[in-house]
Amino acid sequence: MIVAEDICMKYRQVFKEVVALKNISLNVKKGEIFGLIGPDGAGKSSLFRILTTLLLPTGGKASVGGYDVIKQFREVRNIVGYMPGKFSLYQDLSVEENLTFFASVFDTTIEANYDQVKDIYEQLLPFKNRKAGALSGGMKQKLGLCCALIHKPKVLFLDEPTTGVDPISRKEFWDVLKRLSGDGISVFVSTPYMDEACLCDRIGLIFRGELLDVDTPERLIGKHEKKLVAFKAKNMYRLLGDIRKEPGVYSCFTFGDSLHTTFREKDFPVEEFVLSLKNAGYTDVEWKNIETGIEDYFMMLTNDISDGTGY
Repeated sequence: MIVAEDICMKYRQVFKEVVALKNISLNVKKGEIFGLIGPDGAGKSSLFRILTTLLLPTGGKASVGGYDVIKQFREVRNIVGYMPGKFSLYQDLSVEENLTFFASVFDTTIEANYDQVKDIYEQLLPFKNRKAGALSGGMKQKLGLCCALIHKPKVLFLDEPTTGVDPISRKEFWDVLKRLSGDGISVFVSTPYMDEACLCDRIGLIFRGELLDVDTPERLIGKHEKKLVAFKAKNMYRLLGDIRKEPGVYSCFTFGDSLHTTFREKDFPVEEFVLSLKNAGYTDVEWKNIETGIEDYFMMLTNDISDGTGY
């Protein structure tokens, strides 16, 4: 349903040229939930705008539903639903007025496609006369999804749809996506949440405009072959610097309240290293071997690119 081949995007600024996307190639199958994972500025939104015909690429080609995103942009727009990262509905219109307006844009009605949005719209019914700007974050996202689905699209593009939404609403949102996927709708979603990434059928890891890897969540985790240890101490900032100075350390990043550290060799003597840290003045170092997550694999991939800083 989605095919991208060597997509490039460059933005011209006053004194320099910014490369947002570098030869991005990927595909998304019918009924698949494909997740795009990467930090702010990685190029996620640029790729979404190209695939939804809102932005012309500076190189490469892409198609959605078999239609070329440049030559057949009108056909593409008729078969896609798009939710940008920022809430973009009319905040001074009510829930029902927003949905009616978007239905009319696609020459349809709420009644004609009610089966497509029924599960979500029923949650919005108690607030149908409330202005969109007065809705909670979770309700705003549900309204946005309703409007994106009202014309029965074949492909759904969601750019960080649950950012700032409470955990319960996030779960409900993903339950809906799973149902849509089961109905044959392809879902292309970007998210900063690793627990959401694991709900996707496949994931693409993007960093500084480059697609580093594409695979299922399980296979991506399995590709992390380095020893992974979590360290803690009272002076975490100092500990981070001292760990990174160790020649046997491959990468070290802040991860919640600990430092996730990988080593160049699987048999690296962690106990001896901890002893050296204690000799350096640490009296409260805690450490434990931990299992790898998708974020750990992503950070390992970006280590050489980012010179060990993670940025």
